Amino acid sequence: MGTTDAGLIRVGVLGVAGRMGRAVADAVHDAEGLVLAGAADPSAAGTEVHGVTVVADVEGLLAATPDVVVDFTVAEASRATLPVLAAAGVHAVVGTSGLGDDDLATLRDAFTTSNCVVAPNFAIGAVLMMRFAELAAPWFDTAEIVEIHHDGKVDAPSGTAVATAERMAAASAEWAPDPTTREVMPGARGGVGPADIHIHSLRMRGAVADQEVVLGTTGQTLTIRHDTTDRASFMPGVVLAVRRIADAPGVTLGLDALLGL
Repeated sequence: MGTTDAGLIRVGVLGVAGRMGRAVADAVHDAEGLVLAGAADPSAAGTEVHGVTVVADVEGLLAATPDVVVDFTVAEASRATLPVLAAAGVHAVVGTSGLGDDDLATLRDAFTTSNCVVAPNFAIGAVLMMRFAELAAPWFDTAEIVEIHHDGKVDAPSGTAVATAERMAAASAEWAPDPTTREVMPGARGGVGPADIHIHSLRMRGAVADQEVVLGTTGQTLTIRHDTTDRASFMPGVVLAVRRIADAPGVTLGLDALLGL
């Protein structure tokens, strides 16, 4: 799929009744070169968003002939809708948490005539944070990750935290063992991720999405932190992905490639 004759990219939004989905609809409406072609959410069917009538499902959304569909729903819903988009030859930009390796393999098999970008985080600052942590990993002996999200997030740890640990583990296999031999309170050391990097998940009212990576070696520590104060921080990355997805064949993980990192 490409752009319309008028040169505009037609964008559909799944999960538009959610906070992220509505923010995406607003960003698309305001972005130069994009047009909100359709929106879907079973809980908001029949309402309007920027003059577009919300439909109940992905089949109704496809009737609006989008070039790209943005999906910020939940993993269960994405597993059902993304293959439908792939079969229709529509590009997909996905911010859904909880998609695993098996899901990604399924998407790679499905997206052969259109493209798919799956990113654990669309905040460009967060993408840079993960890259900086990856670069720092070989120079430190210990590392832990603390991620903080709003109290409406149902999964833990976050996809960003897991992706950060995976990239750090791939960058260095030499980490000091955890000295803890007894947890006075079970779970006090958090979850254990790739390369035994510990991940701590906080769920707080008033928070949006924050993450801190702390690395330590002899005589020094390095802290890399990214804070999100508003969901608007994710929108430049979403718009970037929508604009560049046609040039990213197959399934692309993360914004790094689109940013040239």
